[in-house]
Amino acid sequence: MDKKKISKLSKGLQKLILEEPNAKTTGTVSGLVKSAKTPVSAYAERTLNHLNAGAALQSALWLKDHLKKGGKIVVTIAGALSSFQVGVMLAELIRKNKVHLVSATGANHEESYYRYVAHSHYAYIPRYTELTPEQEAELRDAGLRRITDTFLPEDESVRIMEPHLLKMWRDAEKTGEKYFPHEYFRRLFKEKLIKPDPKANPSDCWAYAAYEKDIPIIIPGFEDSTMGNIFASYTYQGALKNKGDTVIDSRVMKTGLDYFHLMYDWYIKESKNSPIAFLQLGGGIAADFPICVVPSIKHDLKHHNVRDWAGFIEIGSSPMSYGSYSGAGGKEKITWDKLSTKSYYQIIQSDVTVVFPWIAAILLGL
Repeated sequence: MDKKKISKLSKGLQKLILEEPNAKTTGTVSGLVKSAKTPVSAYAERTLNHLNAGAALQSALWLKDHLKKGGKIVVTIAGALSSFQVGVMLAELIRKNKVHLVSATGANHEESYYRYVAHSHYAYIPRYTELTPEQEAELRDAGLRRITDTFLPEDESVRIMEPHLLKMWRDAEKTGEKYFPHEYFRRLFKEKLIKPDPKANPSDCWAYAAYEKDIPIIIPGFEDSTMGNIFASYTYQGALKNKGDTVIDSRVMKTGLDYFHLMYDWYIKESKNSPIAFLQLGGGIAADFPICVVPSIKHDLKHHNVRDWAGFIEIGSSPMSYGSYSGAGGKEKITWDKLSTKSYYQIIQSDVTVVFPWIAAILLGL
């Protein structure tokens, strides 16, 4: 770095410029020293230096330092990441006490279970973009539900779990009880109603790791999932209902409002002594729902002394545009009081399946 040339710049601009990171210098990333001794992390520090790769490394080092200082992390899961085996990394982070709450779409939550019970029945088609509509219909008729390059085997997953959950819903109706969606699912583990697929590694199931650690799971918009659709069909009492079909009282299921109340109480309790960071994997409701807890506590509940989110990191391929809220930057969130001017923020515009493994590896000290 040519310090003579740099010195001619304004003081504000000078502060933005860092030593060029490379294999021969220690350098700093966001003020954090790059000094990994473990092979994967050391290789990351040597190679992830620019653009989205550099942003990924900066985020990982910031999160690592955040945890070291006693901070906590909320992870949100969008898309079909559970079908794409995000649990291999996320479950280990949960076991190592590096993730403290997970917010997932209903699909991602249930698909963590489907991988657990039906892993050997999944199939993979790398050239999926070349399929014809007629071939897609063949897959449909065979019961293979395609999610990009992966087939979810409905009969061996959804239909295996449905009878157990239906019985729970019926029992809750008889006793006048109501539970969160994830609480019904957790009973599948607790009561040993399901067993792992012979070729599955139970350690790769993030929902099972969350069950073992008893960390909260938030599922905003549960109805937008296969099992949520099934629950909706059981609770429907309109003209399309066939005579004699099972009807369940919808009140056996706690709703998004109940989940938001859970977030109120959890955030106030956990943030009392620990700053909490937000790691968003993809966009959508899984992230947009829980991040609102801070401004809602401030402006709706009128508790203005709540701690701000300590940091916000999003990995996603959606660029910022007029019609794409998922790509909204961290600065925009300041205007909504979701972040403060002191919150760390980073947007990594890339594929989660590429970036998240690097971040997880660094957090795990690999």
